Amino acid sequence: MVYIRKLLLAAALPLALMLVGCTTHASVADLTRDPGHYTGKDVTITGQATDVFGGLGQGLFQVDDGTGKIWVLSQNYGLPANNAKVSVTGQVQQGISVGGRNFGVLFRQTKALD
Repeated sequence: MVYIRKLLLAAALPLALMLVGCTTHASVADLTRDPGHYTGKDVTITGQATDVFGGLGQGLFQVDDGTGKIWVLSQNYGLPANNAKVSVTGQVQQGISVGGRNFGVLFRQTKALD
């Protein structure tokens, strides 16, 4: 009986660790409605990239997923083409100022575009 418990624990531990590392998918409406819930966590949003500006792989763009729009700060992950469909993984940040412009809620990209 002890052997079976140890075996189950050994099998469950890697599964639990994999689930902890999984990225959450959320809508822009979810992020803007309760940004504190997502702060410090990797989240993926999917939508259309608009208002893309910047250069040399750094800049800002908006993602519109049909539930709302959010600005995405991309640093060294590249910028999508305007109107391209994108999946962006990043973290919600609040009260950020970029280039002299204040953003109440901003999405900071943490992985390359999918």
